[in-house]
Amino acid sequence: MSAIPANRHPAYPVDEMFPARWSPRAFSDAPISEAQMLSLLEAARWAPSASNIQPWRLVWGLRGDAGFATIFDSLSAGNQVWAGKAAALVAVGSKSTRTTSSGEEVPNPTHAFDTGAAWASLAFQAHLSGFVTHGMGGFDKDKLSGALNVPQGHGLHAVIAIGHPGDPASLPEDLRNREVPSQRKALSAIAARGAFPV
Repeated sequence: MSAIPANRHPAYPVDEMFPARWSPRAFSDAPISEAQMLSLLEAARWAPSASNIQPWRLVWGLRGDAGFATIFDSLSAGNQVWAGKAAALVAVGSKSTRTTSSGEEVPNPTHAFDTGAAWASLAFQAHLSGFVTHGMGGFDKDKLSGALNVPQGHGLHAVIAIGHPGDPASLPEDLRNREVPSQRKALSAIAARGAFPV
């Protein structure tokens, strides 16, 4: 697990994994084994379960296999510049309905919220395991949904690149200049006692 970056300063006490985790684009060529990948997915499995509905769905591939190539092919050109060196790619989706006790399929309004908890669990397990992750919204949802045969009532939200930290010098100059942990808004900008923060 990496140390807290020098430019990050939590205002209140938190475990160091929270400010230490960030989303670089520089990956090394080192692979991740299937067992290591399954450990990360297991962490996502144990995320808060939304009344045990567990709506998240994860499709993954290791660099060099067909699943990785399928996911990579859907990425925007800007993301393809760097994500090809990742050891794994994961397409994150969810089921947008839930099955009632009577067997009826009804909308599940929190499916995306709950899936976010699963992604966070995976990201923190990856950080604890010495890996880095980078979530991406820049991909062709329709193209990837078709390629992965995403069924009716399900949808894709993001793609995650996972791998070992690499050398920022391997990135194009415009990305190299952005290869630093980002800051966060002040806590008062996102949380307020008894009122909605604005």
